[in-house]
Amino acid sequence: MCDEHTEHDNEDGFDSGRLSRRGFGVMSMAALAACTTSPENPATIVEREVEITTPDGVIDAHYAAPSSGRHPAVLVWPDIMGLRPAFRLMGKRLAESGYAVLTVNPFYRLAKGQVFDAQTEKFSDPPVRTRLVGLMGPTVGNPENTRKDAVAAVAWLDKQKEVDTSKGIGTTGYCMGGPLVMRTMAFVPGRVKAGGSFHGGGLAVTAATATEAQRTNSPHLLVPQMQAKAVLIAVAQNDDKQDPTVKETVKAAFHAKKIPAEVEVYAADHGWCPPDSQVFNQAEADRAWSRLLATFKAGL
Repeated sequence: MCDEHTEHDNEDGFDSGRLSRRGFGVMSMAALAACTTSPENPATIVEREVEITTPDGVIDAHYAAPSSGRHPAVLVWPDIMGLRPAFRLMGKRLAESGYAVLTVNPFYRLAKGQVFDAQTEKFSDPPVRTRLVGLMGPTVGNPENTRKDAVAAVAWLDKQKEVDTSKGIGTTGYCMGGPLVMRTMAFVPGRVKAGGSFHGGGLAVTAATATEAQRTNSPHLLVPQMQAKAVLIAVAQNDDKQDPTVKETVKAAFHAKKIPAEVEVYAADHGWCPPDSQVFNQAEADRAWSRLLATFKAGL
């Protein structure tokens, strides 16, 4: 999950000449402006910034939905760089595909608004990394916080006029959002029926070097609590290289519960999906997006 080895691997490719810092800025803005994940016949959407009350405070979030009709809802968990223009765009693309989409700021307990600017910052810079990892702690390190946030977000979605409550809810997450997707499916099983994790970290924590608490709280152990109908686990190739056993452990957990799960290693590095990522891979991001839409269609 955005760990030191993965980020150094990504940064090596960045600094070795494949893409300059200035070139990355141009690329990412072009990707944000002309994201290929927009559907062929996009729905007209409405969007707004919203606030959701939880036992721990108020989540600031972005909501986008088709302007007419009622639709399945989706809860989006961003990566360690948080809620920002790239994830607002991704939420809008999902809405254009026929979903009512809530993208949350997972760091609301410690910080409101945007916490990272892809045009001026690098996650691998020590001060940036330290700041973001610190923000991540209460979100990823405490499963009970995920429970409170997921329950509040789902309840909020179910009150929106654009949401079809007769359909299940989907959830998707990136990087640190991967384990949050697993928890959301387990903690709100009666409503959350499909999930997609992209270059998610820490989905199966079994290593002897991990703490007992980390192993006990491993997301893959929550699969028996889930009632999902379709799951997508899209794995980054460099994450898989670090620990090839994770995908098999996750796959076995879903198989034991008889939950259809597509678990696949993509030919792209950790962080390849968000269009402002320094390792954004358009072809593999488009393929991952198409599989997410297929997963939601099957599960919702």
